Amino acid sequence: MALPPLSCSPLVKDDLVYPLTCHVANNLLAPVKSQRDILENSMLEDDPNGNCAGAVVPQVTVGPRWGPQHRGAQELANLYSTGKRTQECICVGICLTLMAVNFAFILFYIRLEQLSTILVAAFCGIVTADFGSGLVHWLADTWGSIELPVIGKNFLRPFREHHIDPTSITRHDFIETNGDNFMVTVPFLARMLWDFLTLSKEDVQNKFPWNCYVFLLAIFVAMTNQIHKWSHTYFGLPSWVVFLQEYRIILPRRHHRIHHVAPHETYFCITTGWLNWPLEKMRFWSALETVIELTTGVKPRADDLKWAQKRT
Repeated sequence: MALPPLSCSPLVKDDLVYPLTCHVANNLLAPVKSQRDILENSMLEDDPNGNCAGAVVPQVTVGPRWGPQHRGAQELANLYSTGKRTQECICVGICLTLMAVNFAFILFYIRLEQLSTILVAAFCGIVTADFGSGLVHWLADTWGSIELPVIGKNFLRPFREHHIDPTSITRHDFIETNGDNFMVTVPFLARMLWDFLTLSKEDVQNKFPWNCYVFLLAIFVAMTNQIHKWSHTYFGLPSWVVFLQEYRIILPRRHHRIHHVAPHETYFCITTGWLNWPLEKMRFWSALETVIELTTGVKPRADDLKWAQKRT
């Protein structure tokens, strides 16, 4: 029996609303996984009754392959600590303050004659954020262990939990979702503020395109996990978020589903997803994994697989 085709988006009432966009996104730019791969080897997040069962092969003798009832997912969720929560709250507060102050300085110093340069710098910042999200995502998904001191439980744990319960991110509040990404941007935003406060007006203008690049990079890095969360939210999204997803301004849901096909070895960029297809065609991530495995003998995603197998 032939498998039913995947619709472009369950939130679009009429599948003909964006036919060209859907065709390009699903058929031309994303041929990495077939529809059968997606149905058989990833959790159907757009089916609220299917979160804990395989889409094609029912799980009757062992525990669920994915979802909140998965034993490994429950153990990982319980490792979220009060100390980690405190760190996230502090980082979010500092980052939002720095963003607001730096944005005020940018509005004060902006000049219309610099607009074209600023737009190019901003675009480069967004692309850099997408690549950075892929690099960090690949590193955390592929290497390391929960048992590693400091970074294991604090920073690798969410990546392990996410693969066996992808919808867990939709149950996290703003702080838990975004705390780590906001933390990453703090040093760069602090340096930008230092420049605005200490440099002469002439030096500020000379460095202005670079600061616009850094600011847009910081914004998109900080918001990457929120965008990632939206890519897993199949119900109740604001219409403006759906619009941004459908036109690939931010990470689309169906596009990100490709990453969640076990064993999660492709499509790591999760800010806009623009770089996923070219990086995959270059075999960028698999080449890096081959070099590292040959050099160190460490197999990629070994720790990820260990947690995925904790089903009962």
